[in-house]
Amino acid sequence: MPLGPVVLDVAGTTLTADDRRRLTHRLTGGVILFSRNYAAPEQLRQLTAEIHRLRSPALIVAVDHEGGRVQRFREGFTLLPAMRELGKRWDVNPSEAKHIAHHVGFVLAAELQAHGVDLSFTPVLDIDCGASSVIGDRAFHSDPQAIVELARALLQGLHEAGMGAVGKHFPGHGHVRADSHHEIPVDERPYDAIKANDLIPFRRLIESGLSAIMPAHVVYSEIDARPAGFSPVWLKKILREELRFDGVVFSDDLSMEGASGAGGVVERAEAALGAGCDMVLVCNDPAAADRLLENLDYAMPAVALMRLVRMHGRRHFESMVKLREDVRYTNALHAIGGIGLKSGDLPLGA
Repeated sequence: MPLGPVVLDVAGTTLTADDRRRLTHRLTGGVILFSRNYAAPEQLRQLTAEIHRLRSPALIVAVDHEGGRVQRFREGFTLLPAMRELGKRWDVNPSEAKHIAHHVGFVLAAELQAHGVDLSFTPVLDIDCGASSVIGDRAFHSDPQAIVELARALLQGLHEAGMGAVGKHFPGHGHVRADSHHEIPVDERPYDAIKANDLIPFRRLIESGLSAIMPAHVVYSEIDARPAGFSPVWLKKILREELRFDGVVFSDDLSMEGASGAGGVVERAEAALGAGCDMVLVCNDPAAADRLLENLDYAMPAVALMRLVRMHGRRHFESMVKLREDVRYTNALHAIGGIGLKSGDLPLGA
């Protein structure tokens, strides 16, 4: 059975009967994990193994695991710095900052893959303009060129460990104060201003092999009255045609308030897929997930299925035992050191 366009969450640390029912539905194509799904390294390996066994081709197992305050798995994993810490290091020593960013990407991807996770929704490519609290220290820097260099180094580390990269939040969330989890942000800048700043990291990372992109639940009112994730102008005309992006487009969570203008969950999914998303996320709302699976009438286009195949992890490291034997991992842990971590929070390769 081919993969479908829906990415869902699961209830806890093991699969329930309802989880299995949803995950084996023809419309499901992936799973996103949260902190509630993690208790210990071996438990996570068992959970991801069971998810992968449910169907063929296997579902994509993903997580938001950026570092800093957005790192779902902590105990037993290396504590990764917020990307802002790499930006601070850039201001002092750009070469060293890129070196560390590469190693952060390698450790992030290698540890996740050793636990059966295919993909992390990272890196954040938003420009830090001091406006958005929801982005904040998740952004590398306020300078687009610094973001390009640091994100490219991180991407290279991800790729070295066998994982793709997901740039977010296209075309840029950094200029709006509103949090799209709770309201619909509006960015009133003209397209030329966005193109000259926010689009630079996306354009350059696409050229460097970015595997996927997640659009923002932000309305850029001078370009389109719809949020970017529901806008054919942004996704088809600008992202696909102008920027020549040929990877997967994941919607942001359709349960967020920033998606509410599109209607109910089915209408939101139809709007996102019609606008150019390949996959839609529905998180933390089992009833909405059931409504979507029951009522969405959609078949994945062949081109989207081909794109999705590339998102499976390449499993260079099948276990932490194998990973610890790799000198690149040891070197990467040493390079990361204690950058940006609180006192006592030393990186631990577990």
